[in-house]
Amino acid sequence: MQQINTKCLIIGSGPAGYTAAIYTSRANLSPVMYVGHQPGGQLTTTTEVENFPGYHNGVTGTQLMDDLHKQASRFGADIRTGIITDIDLTQRPFVAHADDGTEIVAQTVIISTGATARYLGLPDEDRYKGMGVSACATCDGFFYRGRRVAVVGGGDTACEEALYLSNIASEVYLIVRKNHLRASKVMQRRVVEKPNIHILFNTNTEGLYGAEFLEGAHLVEHIGTDNERHYDLPVDGFFLAIGHTPNTELFRPHIALDDTGYIKTFDHSTATNIPGVFAAGDVADPHYRQAITAAGSGCKAALDTERFLNEQA
Repeated sequence: MQQINTKCLIIGSGPAGYTAAIYTSRANLSPVMYVGHQPGGQLTTTTEVENFPGYHNGVTGTQLMDDLHKQASRFGADIRTGIITDIDLTQRPFVAHADDGTEIVAQTVIISTGATARYLGLPDEDRYKGMGVSACATCDGFFYRGRRVAVVGGGDTACEEALYLSNIASEVYLIVRKNHLRASKVMQRRVVEKPNIHILFNTNTEGLYGAEFLEGAHLVEHIGTDNERHYDLPVDGFFLAIGHTPNTELFRPHIALDDTGYIKTFDHSTATNIPGVFAAGDVADPHYRQAITAAGSGCKAALDTERFLNEQA
C-alpha cells in the first residue's frame, strides 16, 4: 500500500475543489486532490456556460473544468483520478483511503463533493441532458429566451425556477404530480399571478421526445383514474426542480449535517464541526448552487485551511 502525507487533502472537484487546489497550492500547502465520481462536477453535464466571469463568449462546462484543472496543476496540485472510499475523521492527522489503494495522511481536509440533482429516472433524461434537459434554470434559462419550457416540481424550488424562467421564456408549464403546490403561500401566489405560467396539476411525465434536441414531453393526467389522459406537450426546455442530494454519505456520522443532508459550516466560514475539516461548494450550499459561488467558497476554504495550519504551527 502506498502512503502519502499532505498538509491538505481535497475530496471532490468542480469549481470549489479546483479553486481550493489553486489557492492551497499557491500557499505552498502541496494539496492532494481526488476528483471523485464525476471529475469536474455537475458543470461537465452542461453544454454551454455563459455566466462564469472571464468567458465573454461563453464556454462549455467541460472546457471550463479543464481550464481550472490545468491552472491548479500549474501551481503544483497533485490531482488524482479516483475516489476516496473511506476516511477517519476522529483524530488528526486524518487518514483516508482511495480506490487505487493509496493511504493519505492529511493535516486538513477540504470536502467539495458537491450535490447530485434528482431526476425522474426516465431513460430519455440522459438522452437529452444538455440538449433540452436541465436541472438549473439560472444556469441554462438564457438559452430558452422566447421559447416554451416546462418545470417539474411543486415546491419552493420549482416555483422559483418557474418564476425565473417566466421572465425569459414565452410560456412556462409547471408540471405538478399532486393536486396542489407544496410551496409557501407567497410563492404559490406569485406563480398563480404570472400570466405566462401554466400549472398542470395531477400530471406526470412519461417520457420525452425529439429528433436530436428535445421537442416535447409525453404527459399523463390523472394517472390510474377514470379520467386518465395521455397527451404530448411541445416544449424546448425541460427543467427538473425536484431537489438535490448532497454527496455526504462518506462523512456520516462525524460531520454535522442539516436536515436535508448538507454539511453545516460555522462562524461565517467554511469550517465544519471538526477542527481542520472544511466544506466548499454545493455540498454545503442548498441555496445558490452556482459555479461562481462554488468557486468563491473554494477560495474561502483554502484561506481557512491556511489560517488553521498557521494557528496550529
